[in-house]
Amino acid sequence: MPYAQYNPDQVQSKGEALYQQRLRSQVEKDNKGRYLVLDIETGEFEIDDDDLTATKRILSRQPKAVLYGLRIGYPTAYRLGGRFTTEITK
Repeated sequence: MPYAQYNPDQVQSKGEALYQQRLRSQVEKDNKGRYLVLDIETGEFEIDDDDLTATKRILSRQPKAVLYGLRIGYPTAYRLGGRFTTEITK
């Protein structure tokens, strides 16, 4: 989502800082692998197994929310592509 007052780097930076400083210790133990969606302006957040569901819930309360999302306990929310194998076929 484009936000007039923030560029993507600012959303990421502020969202990550809020998560690390205020939320991580509260949510990480019982929610590893789930998605957290955070309004960087209000600090409100939603957690769900599905990121779209969490996003819809927070937007129903805060339609103009500036959102930052992450997967709890992981360095990235998504993984793209397959995996390498060492198997050689002839």
